[in-house]
Amino acid sequence: MTPGDQDKRLISLFLCGDVMTGRGIDQVLPQPAPPGIHEFYLKDARAYVALAEERNGPIRKPVGFGEIWGDALAALEQAEPDVRIINLETSITTSEQWWPDKGIHYRMHPQNAACLTAARIDCCALANNHVLDWGYPGLTETLTTLRRMGIATAGLGEDLEEARRPACLEVGAGKRVVVFSFGDDSSGIPPAWAAGRDRPGVDLLPDLSLATARRLGERVASIKREGDIVIASIHWGENWGYTVPRAQRDFAHALIDEAGVDVVHGHSSHHPRGIEVHHGRLILHGCGDFLNDYEGILGHEDYRPDLTLMYLASVDPMSGQLVSLRMVPMQLRQLRPHRATLRDAEWLCGVMDREARRLGTGTRLALEGDGALVLQWG
Repeated sequence: MTPGDQDKRLISLFLCGDVMTGRGIDQVLPQPAPPGIHEFYLKDARAYVALAEERNGPIRKPVGFGEIWGDALAALEQAEPDVRIINLETSITTSEQWWPDKGIHYRMHPQNAACLTAARIDCCALANNHVLDWGYPGLTETLTTLRRMGIATAGLGEDLEEARRPACLEVGAGKRVVVFSFGDDSSGIPPAWAAGRDRPGVDLLPDLSLATARRLGERVASIKREGDIVIASIHWGENWGYTVPRAQRDFAHALIDEAGVDVVHGHSSHHPRGIEVHHGRLILHGCGDFLNDYEGILGHEDYRPDLTLMYLASVDPMSGQLVSLRMVPMQLRQLRPHRATLRDAEWLCGVMDREARRLGTGTRLALEGDGALVLQWG
């Protein structure tokens, strides 16, 4: 088989971390939801826009649906991935039934959801700690809006059966990308948000045990067929810090070894965490935020949360093994991603290489001439 023939049979993926298009970002888009929020310090979502402008200069409003993706949109068009998958960390709703026991509530007006189709997003993982911020009406409107737009969903439903149903994305003849979305309570998902037989909610993991991984394996086996790439998109872990807890590493390995998963897509951390390749399969322990309105919030500067990554992976559907991973560094500025400077890309490459080495699986990161990061392993 020639390299060209091999490339034709590979499946290319775009993955990223949390896409939070609510609150301040929603306010700069063409059709914002009412700006009132229920936080201890701030009561108006427009205040987050003002903080961002104070830090990085005026933002011309409204920001277009494609424009909110900044330089990432051109990078996506150049890469032409077969499938584009995000963790959407906001409710899409005009509901006013905010969840009373949470201090932060994200929502985006349904008409602003056009920003997702502008980036040609194929699938939204939804088992996270903000999707029910505006109650069960917000859950229903989120699902209805995404489905009306032709965007697949996973991890959220009107009952447990629907929340557990994976997204099946057709990729050419006889090939699929199957996306399961799970949440873990370590990310701050309220236990009350767990879907039940007659209760809407998210697909919340009971624990990170081997037994749970094997039960998930039964679900994978019931749907996986030859040529499928199975992705487990998991919202887990703390917002800050590079340490990957042993329980999360063991669970990620078990998903590959016991459950038939090919890619583990972890998120919740506000900055990128370590990467490993386990038995030839990709594990992203924490992808970092990709879109948010946090740039005017001080604190945790040592982690450089303004720097984020586009993960562009190629996977062999016949083996499920990773063939290549290229990462494009971006900097969040004026509520959108800009291509990172070479100096910032070098810093991020150094951090990611350090964390890959700490995981001890032989993975390394190198910087290409155009500023992209490339994973090396084996």
